[in-house]
Amino acid sequence: MTPAQLIILVLRVSVVAMVFAIGLGVSLGDLIGLVRRPGLLVRSLISIFLVMLVAAVSVAKIANLPHPVEIVIVALALAPIPPLLPKKQGKAGGEASYIYGLLVAAALFAIVWIPLGIAFVSRIAGAPLSTGLSDVIKIVVVLIVAPLAAGAIVARYAPAFAERIRATIARLASLVLLAGIALIFARTWRTILDLIGDGTLLAMAGFVLVGLVSGQLLGGPRAEDRSVLALATASRHPGIALYLASHNFPQEKAVLAAVLLYLLVSTLLALPYVAWRRRGGAASLLEA
Repeated sequence: MTPAQLIILVLRVSVVAMVFAIGLGVSLGDLIGLVRRPGLLVRSLISIFLVMLVAAVSVAKIANLPHPVEIVIVALALAPIPPLLPKKQGKAGGEASYIYGLLVAAALFAIVWIPLGIAFVSRIAGAPLSTGLSDVIKIVVVLIVAPLAAGAIVARYAPAFAERIRATIARLASLVLLAGIALIFARTWRTILDLIGDGTLLAMAGFVLVGLVSGQLLGGPRAEDRSVLALATASRHPGIALYLASHNFPQEKAVLAAVLLYLLVSTLLALPYVAWRRRGGAASLLEA
């Protein structure tokens, strides 16, 4: 196993542990709560998947971007919600039943959507693209669905134990995750700097802003739902995006750097949105 492969393995283990810790704080009802709100579910999936794929393809065709950046933006549009997003959505005032129900719904829908999206992009781009569906299913189940459900089951049948270990697991997983990201950044920072320019930052910022606006508009009348959907639409699962990009373009060595650059841009742009939402800005916008 190479050092790079070891770092990726450590990151995956830390993500699984963190999602398990999240599951320890939710109920099984929260994970399926969105099914009882079909209108919001449909609008959410349209915002997260359809709107963002159209935005990504438009950016890739209009802007003169480095090839790795084009690849990553399209791959990000196909990926579902990152499993570490709920904490940020909670700070923005979101309800658990929507936050976690959307996380599960988007992960499961991605299994169907990714092959359809790749077929659409292949037709538009005129280039044959593919995906290992079994690999996508494995990533979604192992990194999102299984640890989240396992945590919720433990919380259901051993609530005192779940509450006692949740903070410790989350803290250790966060430290390991940050260490892994720092190691990857140390290996790729020169490539990240090389990617900056030629409209790359503007394109990534525009992609994130489209997500925030789409979620704000399609989230419905409740301000807290709009906040959750805005953050969910703008945030993408980096692991699945990295897999899709690397699977189709293994020769592009700058893909990992482009994904890290997107994570940085999306995090920085989400901060003022969350602060604005916590001040009640989302509600005032709807009333204006």
